[in-house]
Amino acid sequence: MPSPVAAIPAAAPEDAIAHFAAEFTFETDCWDVHASLDSGAGDFVLLDVRGPDLFAKGHVPGAINLPHGKIIRSKMAAWPEDTLFVTYCAGPHCNGAARGALRLAQLGRPVKIMAGGVTGWIDEGFALATGPE
Repeated sequence: MPSPVAAIPAAAPEDAIAHFAAEFTFETDCWDVHASLDSGAGDFVLLDVRGPDLFAKGHVPGAINLPHGKIIRSKMAAWPEDTLFVTYCAGPHCNGAARGALRLAQLGRPVKIMAGGVTGWIDEGFALATGPE
């Protein structure tokens, strides 16, 4: 009798390639965001979609606080239409990043999620900034 892992066969390699390659169009990770910010890359806007109190307690340096419920067309008009946004929230236990990403996509904006959120950032050993923007 196969284990629970092997009971359902793995996808065919060509299906796995398509699936895993597509994931990178939807998300990035903390390491890539950190390296990009460190290099001064200005080709994306990092949005912390948590509330202002959590943002003030600790956020990724360089992030802008815009709670997912406040992502509306008029606020997004501050950036060109082709601006890439990267959203993050508290971590894997939180769906705020996905909520923010959905709102941005509904507004026709390019968007990715930073996998891991604040929890992932800390797990990588990166420092948080504190205080308001």
